[in-house]
Amino acid sequence: MTHLTKNIDPVTNQAFEKSIDFKANKSRIEFRYPIGSFESKYLKELKAITNTTTLDIKQHIRQHAVKDKIKPIIGVKNIIAVASGKGGVGKSTMSVMLAKSLQQLGATVGILDADIYGPSIPKMLGVSQKPESPDQKSFLPVDADGLQTMSLGYILGEKDPAIWRGAMVTKALMQMIEDTRWSQLDYLIMDLPPGTGDIQLTMIQKIPVTAAVLVTTPQDIALLDAQKALAMFQKVEIPVLGVIENMSTYVCANCGQEAHIFGKDGGAKMATEFKVPLLGQMPLNIEIRTHMDGGSPTEIWQATHPLNEKALMIALRTGQNLAKCPIKFSLTDSLKLHKI
Repeated sequence: MTHLTKNIDPVTNQAFEKSIDFKANKSRIEFRYPIGSFESKYLKELKAITNTTTLDIKQHIRQHAVKDKIKPIIGVKNIIAVASGKGGVGKSTMSVMLAKSLQQLGATVGILDADIYGPSIPKMLGVSQKPESPDQKSFLPVDADGLQTMSLGYILGEKDPAIWRGAMVTKALMQMIEDTRWSQLDYLIMDLPPGTGDIQLTMIQKIPVTAAVLVTTPQDIALLDAQKALAMFQKVEIPVLGVIENMSTYVCANCGQEAHIFGKDGGAKMATEFKVPLLGQMPLNIEIRTHMDGGSPTEIWQATHPLNEKALMIALRTGQNLAKCPIKFSLTDSLKLHKI
C-alpha cells in the first residue's frame, strides 16, 4: 500500500496532501472535498495506484479555520471570497460558475453578492424576488435552482444605485451576511467588489473568510492588479486557493482558429511566479455571455455543455485546495484527540 497523501492526484494533477484520508487496512478513502461525477474515474485510478480490487469511497466536507476572534456565520462551513484587482475580468461570472460547479459535484452551496456598487448576481441567476423576512429581523436566502443566494440587488432593485460611503457599505454587507438564514452550507461563494481598497480590506477582515480565489485575464494590466489582490490576502493571512484565468483564448465561430487576444498564459505565469495554483483557464465564449446576461447559468454549467468539464475541474481543484487548509477545532474535537 502506498501513502496516498504523498501522491499527485491523477485527476486534478495536484498534490493530495490533507485533502484525503486513506485507511489502507480498511481499503477506504475519505475525500474531504466533493467529487461528484469524478468518483468512477477516481475509483479506477486509485485502485491501480493502491493495487487493490475493492476501494470504499466516502466524501466529507469539513469546516476550516478562519482568522482568530472572527465569529463564524451560522449555517456556513466555509466562505470562499472571489476577488479581482480590477473590474471587467469576469469575476461575477466566475463566481456563478464556481457555485454551480461545486453544486454539481454534490456540495450544498450559497452565493453572496458582496459587490455592493454593482450587484449583478441576481441578473446572472435569473432571480429577482425580494427575500422573505419571517421575523422582520432576518432574511431567508433566495433560492436560485438550489443555490442559496443573497444580494443587495434583491432589496434595492436591479437599476437602483447604491450611493453609499465606505462605512455604510461595510455595515450593509455585514447585515446581509449575518442576518441571512443560511442552511447547512458547505461553501458560501462571496463575490467581492473589484479592487484592493479600504472597502475590500475591511470586508475580509470582518467576515470569517476561509480562503480566496483570484480571477484575472491574461492581459498584463489585469495581471498586475491580480497581483495586488494576492498581496492583500497575503497581508491579512487568508489562503489563496488559486487563480482562474478567464478569457484565455477566443475560438472563431466561422473558421475555428484560436486566438490569444488578451495575451497568452498570463495566469499560468503568475501562478508559477507567486507559487499559487492555476485552477484552470476559461475561454472568451459567446454562450457564457448570453446565458449569464439571460439569467440561465444552468444552460451552460451542465453536464452536456462542452465548457462544463473545464468548470467542474476548476471547482474540483478549488475544493481540493480548500480541503488542505487547517480545520476548525471545537472543544469536542480537542477532547476526542485527548482521549486518543
